[in-house]
Amino acid sequence: MISITSKSPYALLALSELGRCGADGPVPIGELAKRRDIPAQFLEQLFAVLRRAGVLRSQRGVHGGYAFARTPAEITVLEVVELLDGPLGRDSEGVFAEAADAARKVLASTTIAEVIEREARDAGASMYYI
Repeated sequence: MISITSKSPYALLALSELGRCGADGPVPIGELAKRRDIPAQFLEQLFAVLRRAGVLRSQRGVHGGYAFARTPAEITVLEVVELLDGPLGRDSEGVFAEAADAARKVLASTTIAEVIEREARDAGASMYYI
């Protein structure tokens, strides 16, 4: 069956925020959680999985936090979804297997860098000036 829990959308929000503000070094998880209105303990659990998988790296200390271990252009949305929610479409049959395959193709062809770019573009499109 096709199953994506709230873990993946929350992780994508936080990864997008990390991409927006993490160019100068690690970003504290509390800051990411606050900016995206995600419970910090929940985000810590998600980021721990992504760190163990080599998507993120962490740094302890006063100037600690999380940063990308690989460039956002190398990380696909499918990779994040499957790390957090398991294989997409596992045990699907028939039309559900076809739907899962279509979803996998879309998610595999979309990188975190593209998610960041889309979000920035959408935010700019919704702004208006007086």
